Amino acid sequence: MTVGIGNPKVGMLSLLWASVDRAEHIATIHARLFDPAWSADEIRKMLDDPGISAFVATVDHPQEVIGFVIGRMAADEGEILTIGVTPERQNQGIGLSLVQGLMRAFATAGVSKVYLEVAADNISGRALYEKAGFATCGHRKAYYERPSGPPMDALTMRRDVVSVGA
Repeated sequence: MTVGIGNPKVGMLSLLWASVDRAEHIATIHARLFDPAWSADEIRKMLDDPGISAFVATVDHPQEVIGFVIGRMAADEGEILTIGVTPERQNQGIGLSLVQGLMRAFATAGVSKVYLEVAADNISGRALYEKAGFATCGHRKAYYERPSGPPMDALTMRRDVVSVGA
């Protein structure tokens, strides 16, 4: 699936289904954003799981991957596992477009609610999720291990999914 989205800050943004052939692109971006980062092999295994839905965001040329989102579905629940946009492309609406694309895929699959965890100190991530309609519903003490510092708490966030056609 390819969705073209006109974004005045970015140009023509496309969301493409991410299959295992996109694992290297996703791992490269993930490594720029997260410590510890997920390897291409870990991402490849994840993308090969039938319960996973994932998209990459590209601009202008389909080979320039500038972002990704990976989610998991089980029964009527979904979870955003990870999302990232290259640092030079952040704050341009790309993350929100990725979340919205994943939410449409979840709705089509019959998911009724979506959860995620976000580091308590991740102000921009929390703002993105709130803008996408998520609300805090829980707290996990010392959830994120950090090699360069003490563990960080996570906030659990939740959003109901509006069914397609509603």
